[in-house]
Amino acid sequence: MTKFDQAKLLMKARKLQKELQNEIITVEAGDGAVRVEISGEQKIKNITIDPEAISLDDIGQLENWVEEAVKEAITASQKLAAEKMQPMMGALGNLGL
Repeated sequence: MTKFDQAKLLMKARKLQKELQNEIITVEAGDGAVRVEISGEQKIKNITIDPEAISLDDIGQLENWVEEAVKEAITASQKLAAEKMQPMMGALGNLGL
């Protein structure tokens, strides 16, 4: 692979990274009681808790919903990143990576 090809690949990787920064995935748990927004780069952007949908008498349930939503959001962002990176994987193999 030439240096020109490597530079093109690097530019594509940077573009992909910017796209992933701008992708926001929203996941809900507890029938909407908890909502997590995460970027395609797996950075939590926001966690929202609907006070109407929770009971302060059952904080354990709220904690479970938050954990569930965060785990699902991370999994969804990993899947999105993998899907967007798939076309580049062949080119990276040519670099010996």
